[in-house]
Parts: sequence; structure tokens; C-alpha cells
Amino acid sequence: MCALDNRPSPPATSLLPEPAPPRRRGRVLRRLLVVALVGGVAAGGTLMLWPREPHRAAPAPAAGPRAQAAARAAAATAAQTAVLNGLPAALPDLTALIGAREALVRARPKDGAAWAVLGTAYVERARRTADTGDYPRAERALRTSLKVAAENNTAALSGLAELAVVRRDFPEARRFGEEVLKAAPKRWSAYPVLIDAYNGLGDYKAARSALDKLMALKVGADVKPAVMARASAVYRDRGWREDAVAQVTDAAAAARTPAEQAAYLCQAGQLAWERGEREDALRHFTAAVRLDPDQSAARAGQGRALAALGRTQEALTAYQGALAHRPAPQVALEFGELYESLGMGQQAEAQYELMRAQVRRELAAGVDDDLVIGQYEADHGDAQEAVERLTAEWERQPGVEVADALGWALHRAGDDKEALRYASIATDSTKGGGVRSAPYAFHRGMIERDLDLEAPARRHLQDALRINPYFSPLQTPAAHTTLTALGNQPPNEELPQ
Repeated sequence: MCALDNRPSPPATSLLPEPAPPRRRGRVLRRLLVVALVGGVAAGGTLMLWPREPHRAAPAPAAGPRAQAAARAAAATAAQTAVLNGLPAALPDLTALIGAREALVRARPKDGAAWAVLGTAYVERARRTADTGDYPRAERALRTSLKVAAENNTAALSGLAELAVVRRDFPEARRFGEEVLKAAPKRWSAYPVLIDAYNGLGDYKAARSALDKLMALKVGADVKPAVMARASAVYRDRGWREDAVAQVTDAAAAARTPAEQAAYLCQAGQLAWERGEREDALRHFTAAVRLDPDQSAARAGQGRALAALGRTQEALTAYQGALAHRPAPQVALEFGELYESLGMGQQAEAQYELMRAQVRRELAAGVDDDLVIGQYEADHGDAQEAVERLTAEWERQPGVEVADALGWALHRAGDDKEALRYASIATDSTKGGGVRSAPYAFHRGMIERDLDLEAPARRHLQDALRINPYFSPLQTPAAHTTLTALGNQPPNEELPQ
């Protein structure tokens, strides 16, 4: 696969059938399979997973205690298989697994393998629900596993690496991930963690190398979709949008459980959203929620897409559902900005307070929330505090997200010359920022406008609106207003190289 240039892409993004040469027939058939699924879900007629019956079946009799115990055991087994293989697991199955492993370690406190499974299950549940109590529970369980079974305990080390990623502690994620690979070079689930860690630390060469090694591994059909989804995320970060779509499309087609497929459909929806394709994004997010109602990221995606489509009341309901399932600070901030764009200041402040409260809980649980705090303070609070927090964050883990946020905070604090340096890192592929991001382009354009660099400012603001004309309920109108003031096509402007 090769990198794409900056030419406009065709409107279809994912899970839509496209003509293909005969040698790619397998991929096309898989795509058609997903189209049938997604089309059915979007239309309400989920033919493949929920076949319609001609008559309503009589309700099944209540299961007895023995059957209920068997069902819980089956759910726990399914979740354990997913957790140990680094795959998405359904939240009810995770709950069953955690209950079973808590009982097991009480009975056998020296069982290092059981402690490792329990700790990793806590990590996955924290990822799904943002329950801050699960972070310290996970760390205690995983460190107990290492204490009672220190030799070759790659399961516990992997769990600690995943916990570090969820906490946004990328130096620790790298340390534990590299320990895992030293002990088990063919353990595929260590590579996605390392890719996240290297990206968070701004080491994009190492991230690409880790992906290359992952793609070269011979993995089973059960984990192949997860590998493709990870490749999609890396391609997206490099600006290879079509390649990213192709990989996640195939991953969704090959997924083996509803929870796994929902995760990949949500990822496909985010790719569609970042390209400004509202309807396509909404179809994917809606399909993901149908498959896995606990998929809070897809619910937030629905809110984003519905707001862009002008379906405001539905958007508010979707955001409320997302926060009910997982009170993530970033989603609360986004929801508050939607309220603010609607002139509903009291409701916006309520969401900002929810964000602040969740941040306090997460900080107490060891989560690094300086990025989201900096983003909030830059636009809605103390810009100088945002600069201080984000400067410290950049020194510790200099990823592209932090570069963009720090550049914008410096701009809001009045230091546009320094702001442009970081905005350039976030948007210039030669400096690390290969991702095609409308917010990043907007931030750079506004900084350049205030430095009286009218030509590049115009170019980056236009680029932001080309990438996604609906990227922010607050900043999109500002982009249009600024472009109008600059004038769209000045006669003397030189074309970019």
C-alpha cells in the first residue's frame, strides 16, 4: 500500500461495495457480507444476526440455577479468551469473568495466572466503562500475579502495559511492552500496546517498525481481524486514509463476535466522520450500537454525526447515552461545546462540571488527564494554565495530539510565534504529523492568521473545511468567518509547493 496525496477522496468511506479486480474476490465478498449486515442494521432489518420470524415465539421458560451457572461459566470463558488474546469483549461477559476470577483468587491466592486474567479483565472493563475503581484494582491484581509467579509471567506484564496505555502513561507502556517482547517475541498482543506507546511518545519510526513486525507474524484467523484493525489505526495516523478504510473494513467483515465487530464498525465510523461523511459515519456508529449497546464510543459518534446533520435533539440523546455508559472527560467536553454552540450556557456548564469531576476521579486513579485538561482550559478556562500543563506533558510524552493542543493553548495565551512551531509539528508530515485532521489544520490556520501570514492561513483553513466541513460546532463557524474576512481567492497568492 502506498501513501495518498492530498487530493479529494471519493465520498464513500467504508463498508460499501466497490468494484475490484478478480484477484481480490475474497476481500470483495467479505465487504459485501458487511454491507448486508450494516445495511440491515441501519434500516432496522438486521437480517444476518437477528433473523425475522413470521410469528412471535413463545417466551422461553426461566432458566434454573444450574442453567444460569452454566451460562455464566460460558460467558466467563468467552471473555477470558478475548482478554488473553487482546480482543474486544462484551461487557456482560467481562462482568461474569471478573466474578469468577475474584472467587478463584480468594480460594487460591497463589494462582498467578488467575490474578493476571483478573487484572487484565479489570483493565478492559475500565476501558469500556471508565470506572475509576478498576484502575487500582487492575494494578493490584497484576502486581500480585507478578509477586506470586515472577518467572516468565508475560500475561501480567502485558496487562500492566495495557493498563499504562489506558492511563495514558506511555513511558510505562513502552517499558512493560518491551519486557513482554523480550520474553515472548511472537506474542502478537504486545505489539498494539507498543504502537500506542511509541505514538504517544512521538516515536513514529518505532511505531511503524512495530507494525511491520506485527504484520509479519503468522497469527490465527481468530486474531487476524484485530491485527487489521491495528494496521488501520497506524495507516490513519500516517494519512493513508484509503488504506486505513480497507483494513478496518476487512476486520469488521472477519470479526467473530458482536463485541469485536462493533469495535471495528465504530473505528470505521470514526474514519468516515474525520472525512466529513456524516451519513456514512452515522450508519457505522448505529450498527455498532445495535451489535453492542455498551459501545459508548459509538454512541458518542452518533451524537457527533447527528449534530452535524442538524438532528439536534437526537444528538443530545446520543451524547447522554454515551456518558451514561462511560463518563469519559473528552466526551463530556465535546457535549458541553455542543450545548454552548446552541446558546445553552447552563447545560454546557453542567457538562464541563461533569468533565472536571471525572477528571478528578481519574487523576486519583493514576490516569494522565493533562491533555483533556489543557484542551478545556485553552478554550474555556485559563489559557496560561493550559500552556503550563501541556508543556509538561510534551516534555514527558511528545505525541502529535499534545503538539496540537500545546500549539493552540499558546495561541490562546497570545504567544503565536511559539504556537506555530507546535502547530507545524501536528500538521507537517515531515515533522511527525501525518494524520489528516480538520481541527489541527484549523488551529494552524488561526495561528497563522494572527501572525499576518494570510496565504498559509487561508490555505489551512480551507484544508480544514475540505477534510471535514462539520468538525466542530464551535470552531467550524469560526473557520468560515475567518475565511470570509481573509477573502477566499486573492489574485496574487502563490500556489503551495
